[in-house]
Amino acid sequence: LPVFLPENVEFKPTGVSPLRDHPEFQKVVCPQCGQKARRETDTMDTFVDSSWYQMRYLSPHYSTGPFDPSEAERWHPVDQYTGGAEHATMHLLYARFFHKVLRDLGLVESNEPYIRLFNQGQILGTDGQRMSKSRGNVVAPDDNVARHGADAFRTYLMFLGPWDQGGPFNTEGINGATRWLNRVWNLVSDHWDPAAAAGDPDQVRELRRWTHRTIKRVDHDIADFHFNTMLAALMEFTNQLARPETQQLRGTAAWREALESLILMMAPSTPHFAEELWSLTGHPYSVHQQPFPSFDPILTVEDEITLVVQVNGKVREKLTVAAGISEDQAKEAALAAPKVAAQIDGRQPRQVIYVPGRLVNVVL
Repeated sequence: LPVFLPENVEFKPTGVSPLRDHPEFQKVVCPQCGQKARRETDTMDTFVDSSWYQMRYLSPHYSTGPFDPSEAERWHPVDQYTGGAEHATMHLLYARFFHKVLRDLGLVESNEPYIRLFNQGQILGTDGQRMSKSRGNVVAPDDNVARHGADAFRTYLMFLGPWDQGGPFNTEGINGATRWLNRVWNLVSDHWDPAAAAGDPDQVRELRRWTHRTIKRVDHDIADFHFNTMLAALMEFTNQLARPETQQLRGTAAWREALESLILMMAPSTPHFAEELWSLTGHPYSVHQQPFPSFDPILTVEDEITLVVQVNGKVREKLTVAAGISEDQAKEAALAAPKVAAQIDGRQPRQVIYVPGRLVNVVL
């Protein structure tokens, strides 16, 4: 050792290692007995390395063993594994075997290499078929990244659909992601003011409710890999901030909190874009060194809800009521609604069914 690979090999589509046709590499002298010998030319399968790379990566310069046991104990098992469904019967199977052998050898203590598996969906070509070089429908990201930016392209892919389902690729969809990022840029760059004004208390409370409800939604969606609904929440929040009544709160602490939270929530999915906005608004480097914003549970609770009222299963009324309305109050309000009273027409309901916070169904 070391054994260096030759650089003058000829690669042929034979399905075997090109080292087999390189006599200078094959014909050597045995380092132990000094006799003529032949080097092995069949290299290890990539799965041999990928079955335990997650351990070696923790201590790549560790020289007294395959990996540092203290680092392995600290980081393993891996919390989350993501990959294609085809990995389940190949890479993951081999990785579990390797891990259990290492456990039996006393090199690791955990029984499994990974705790959770999440399979992503397939991105389809414009023809609706799975992208494949053989079909000629592969779309390289380079042109789209050069035209729209990496963050816009990444945002489009996340908004394409549920991550575990994938969907068809459509270049028109990238334009929608770009327009949203432009709206956010204009919103923050044009309307960033120091927190000095007071603002109407009711409007301030409503804006803070929007901010904290959005933080809650985004936080949960990221943890559940629901990236498309995460982006939908951010887009709704952007639209709310652009409303004229919300714009009246510029210069308030609530407005500053809303914009800062928006930038921080976008940072995981649009890292370069968020870094620019973070710097533009006078914050120190880096946005990725900040904690993710937290939400106040009290501000995420709705003050009012919409109660659907049915008569014999058909919707007859929708009532706006207090979120904490009791069952008796909900039934009373439903029966007193003019459209419902007209349907009842003085009859005694056989049953009144209440689904908390959602529905009252009057059965005649």
